[in-house]
Amino acid sequence: MSGAAGRTRAWARIGALALLWGSTFLWIELALEALSPVQVTLARCLLGTATLLVLCLRAGRRLPRERAVWGRVFVAAFWCNALPFAMFSVGQQTVDSGVAGVLNATTPLWSLLLGIALGTERGVRPVRLGGLLLGFGGVVLIFAPWQGAGIISWGALAIVAAAASYAIGFAYMGRNLVGGGHPTMSLSAAQLVAASFLTALSLPAGGLAPVHPDRAGLIAVVILGIFATGITFHLTYRIIADEGATNAAAVGYLLPVVSVGLGALVLGEPFSLRIAAGMVIVLLGVGMTRQKTPATASSARTPPISVTGSQSRPTFPFRRTAGETAGDPSEKPGGENLRRTGQ
Repeated sequence: MSGAAGRTRAWARIGALALLWGSTFLWIELALEALSPVQVTLARCLLGTATLLVLCLRAGRRLPRERAVWGRVFVAAFWCNALPFAMFSVGQQTVDSGVAGVLNATTPLWSLLLGIALGTERGVRPVRLGGLLLGFGGVVLIFAPWQGAGIISWGALAIVAAAASYAIGFAYMGRNLVGGGHPTMSLSAAQLVAASFLTALSLPAGGLAPVHPDRAGLIAVVILGIFATGITFHLTYRIIADEGATNAAAVGYLLPVVSVGLGALVLGEPFSLRIAAGMVIVLLGVGMTRQKTPATASSARTPPISVTGSQSRPTFPFRRTAGETAGDPSEKPGGENLRRTGQ
């Protein structure tokens, strides 16, 4: 494939992922008309799991068998799936889908803040610190705490907590799962299996409420689970393996645009100048935090990225087993044996 054709294909996949992932907030908004937040979270995990298990079966992939790997999968599933999925479902009871997408774009800011707090981000340039402050300033502008009708609420704080949870989860996954010898399809399926189990434990806390027979809501749940959870989660892994971390991270800049646009067009959500300005400021701040020195950019083996979507990750001090390398060995040159044996 020529370079131009390869770039076109890469950006086409990024556009598809941005549309799928950015629409998540729309589907959650509609799904809440039929189900409680816990039920929405469990339903999307179960449907996403079923989707990826079918894909694994068709591709001849097997789930990890090592007990240690499953232990790490459960940790990643808590931070990257069960907790943020639940927080988004709770938050969007009071926050519009478009604003939820904008707040989700703060994940790279949390990643950088975590890296600074833990000492893994050394020699941070002033432009990155400025981006951190600017990004959080944009969040404050969106919240508008000085207005009685501002969107600050427990729901909005829950969505910000979900974004921070993603940052922790992506860092853990990058250090303990990606590049460990298992195909990305197997890892993504196993992680949603673990997330389904963890979410099921929370059923007594609101998951046993009656289901409202809302047709649009139930259809939204199906789309949310199959496409916006299962397909999106795996597609993110594939873009990282095939097109590299930089292209995968670029999706993050598109999610708020998609979520705000769909919220305004489909749900008729208000789109004020203040929210638009806050969104631009958040995205500008995120872009500034991704500025690297030339030496750092050229020496980094795996740039900071998000594995389920739109966010960068710090070099988190979680242990990586000896011999692990970044990427999916079954998706790179030399991985043909893994592909044929279905490992």
